[in-house]
Amino acid sequence: MEKENKAIEMNENLSLEQILNEISENDFDDIFDDLFEQISTLIEQKKYKQVREILIEMNSADIAEIMEEIIDEIDIEKAILMFRMLPKDVSVEVFAYLPTTDQVNVISGISQMEVNYIMDELAFDDMIDVLEELPANIVDKILEQTPKNERKLINTFLNYPDNCAGTLMTPDYISLRKEMTVGEALAYIKKEGMDSETIYTCYVKEAGRKLIGIVSLRTLVIADDNLSVGEVMEDDFVSVNVYDDQEEVSDVFKKYDFLAIPVVDKEDRLVGIITVDDIIDVIEEENTEDFERMAGIMDGTDTEYLDMSVLSHVKTRLPWLIFLSVSLMVTGAIIAQFEDMLSSVIVLVAYLPLLMGTGGNTGSQAATLIIRGMAVGDMEPADALKVLWKELRIAATVGLVLSVFNFAKIMIIDGESALIAFTVSLAMLLVVIFAKVLGGLLPMAAKKLGIDPALMATPMISSITDMVSATTYCMLASLILGI
Repeated sequence: MEKENKAIEMNENLSLEQILNEISENDFDDIFDDLFEQISTLIEQKKYKQVREILIEMNSADIAEIMEEIIDEIDIEKAILMFRMLPKDVSVEVFAYLPTTDQVNVISGISQMEVNYIMDELAFDDMIDVLEELPANIVDKILEQTPKNERKLINTFLNYPDNCAGTLMTPDYISLRKEMTVGEALAYIKKEGMDSETIYTCYVKEAGRKLIGIVSLRTLVIADDNLSVGEVMEDDFVSVNVYDDQEEVSDVFKKYDFLAIPVVDKEDRLVGIITVDDIIDVIEEENTEDFERMAGIMDGTDTEYLDMSVLSHVKTRLPWLIFLSVSLMVTGAIIAQFEDMLSSVIVLVAYLPLLMGTGGNTGSQAATLIIRGMAVGDMEPADALKVLWKELRIAATVGLVLSVFNFAKIMIIDGESALIAFTVSLAMLLVVIFAKVLGGLLPMAAKKLGIDPALMATPMISSITDMVSATTYCMLASLILGI
């Protein structure tokens, strides 16, 4: 019997229906692996008709995922060949799902006519994302084929600063006038809706493009056709400025559960809208950036792990590691100052890792919760006193429990004296209190100073608590044991 989870053997007589029936018996991951193997094999065998039959039955996002795998594991030429087998409308959808680096690779490998078609059919915001990553000479060729008015609009969008609302928005929205009747508005939506990013929220402007209200499609559908748009629109709406940071925009989406939000300039003129699909990408980027910074990785790129060179990985990790090495040297110097004391009661050295590790862990716990709380808007630096009071109570409780536990363990299991057990336990209590307070307040102080709170997470907290733990422990031992 053949092993499971292998690609289905292909031959001239195997129909698409048979392929799909056999695939359906496997798990989802195995289905993808089977499809990848089948399509790769068929392309190698130049059985392009069968490849196309399989592809047109698939979702565009799944096709894009298989293309990614072919680019990564085989070569770009095979992926482009597969891309050209797709119907034109499907190819545009697939292109939109590809990562930016793969989009650039595809653009570089197809004809100028094909490039122009893709750019014409892409949603405006997706087109801007692609153009931002393309080499200047390719962008110039594309813009040469673009109508003058659209070219001016594209250049405006390309000139917005990175990571601001202007780089996320699209000008493809439904714009209404307040004098329109509801019936006229619905007719206009039917006419222009296919070229708009969304029709579920419409934007009402007056002379000079000033945004004066919004109206939902639901409201228009259930309202009387003879009412004016001005009578049914909402004039109390939320908007963002074109230069607002993308993280601030994502916070607005999360707070109000919007599907789309209008973007205005400093004179409240409507310049575009941002839809939830684009903000989901931003949230993922920001979360990834925070995780990397919390782990001490200074990446700042969108490149995937496997696509980054070894040297690039080294550059993103080495700065923090150097900083941590220096901090550990300081900790070592502190311990060296108490070398005589530690050598006279050598058992004290055995409990140093316990104290330093506990301090780092408890501080990181507090920092992680505070960073997340600020990220989702649950707290601000102004809440520092509340955080201090809460963390002091948490630290006292946690510290007492850990101290009692370790006191009993040192006395009963380790068989050490009560003075040594008391020294370690008291140091444990003080270290936990310090680490909890530091982990709670340091991220808030960082945000107040305009520094990313994620930088104050595990590496920074651990380094500081290591130094404090060593100093506190050695000083207490010297005082209590009289060494």
